[in-house]
Amino acid sequence: MPSPLALLRRRLANLGEQGRRRSSLLRRVPPLRDLLELAARLGYGARGFVYLSAGMLILLAAVEVIGDTVGIKGALDWLAVRPLGRLWMFLIGLGLTAFVMWRLLQTVFDADHEGVSGHGLRTRLSQGFSGLSYAALSFAAFSLLVHAPGADPAAEGVERSREQAATVLSLPFGNWLLVVGGLLIFGTGAGNIVKAWREDFTRYLACSEKTCRRVAPLARIGHVARGLAYLPLAVLVVIAGLRSKASDVTSLGAALEAVERQPAGSWVLIAGALGFVAFGAFSFIEARFRRIRPPRKLKL
Repeated sequence: MPSPLALLRRRLANLGEQGRRRSSLLRRVPPLRDLLELAARLGYGARGFVYLSAGMLILLAAVEVIGDTVGIKGALDWLAVRPLGRLWMFLIGLGLTAFVMWRLLQTVFDADHEGVSGHGLRTRLSQGFSGLSYAALSFAAFSLLVHAPGADPAAEGVERSREQAATVLSLPFGNWLLVVGGLLIFGTGAGNIVKAWREDFTRYLACSEKTCRRVAPLARIGHVARGLAYLPLAVLVVIAGLRSKASDVTSLGAALEAVERQPAGSWVLIAGALGFVAFGAFSFIEARFRRIRPPRKLKL
């Protein structure tokens, strides 16, 4: 007997076919597999734009051209108050939503054909957590269409993080929940660093061997930079949990600001900023060359 998921797929396919037969307008709509590929490529492009923007802003802060260092969310706040800011937020939110949809297909329907081996399941689980983080970022972009950032977005980001930490601390065993949250952030950072050295990023690209060899370092540098950026924030969240003090929590941008105040911190921040730029550039490479295959289970 077919599974409920198979019955649902069959029902949707029949509805789509009936609609195409009855409507000339629907017959002009590209097949679903082409729409999914377009959405995935737009998603990679949106991710690239966000990281490229964040990297440039961190770089400008490190060389003291602008004020406070910003994180990923801070980059959205900065873009939201620029000319055509609402349009930027709408396009970024839409692109990130498409990327979340692609992450869902990778995680649930195994769009990358990773399988159910230990490595495959770990990869799909990582893609699932990535989808959740980009869903939150997409929501933040759309929220900026309604509520523009205040005069000091950096301070608002820190305050927002502390309010969230206080909410967690108010729960039963809240201090340990906060510690676990910090360890998850640390694991995300460490995972990115490990992935930078172990992953063959070119196996997902449909480009010439020469081109793949040239762009692979961008992915490695970008993942190392992303991983290292999370570590200071993770440490502060763990300390906040151990001390049961929400005031110890900060935002990603403020954590990077703390790194900048250390000896040679500006150079470390510049290196991190260039890593973010590299990750953004590689995301654009993926938007162009990544293999986007329809999941087997969807049979599109």
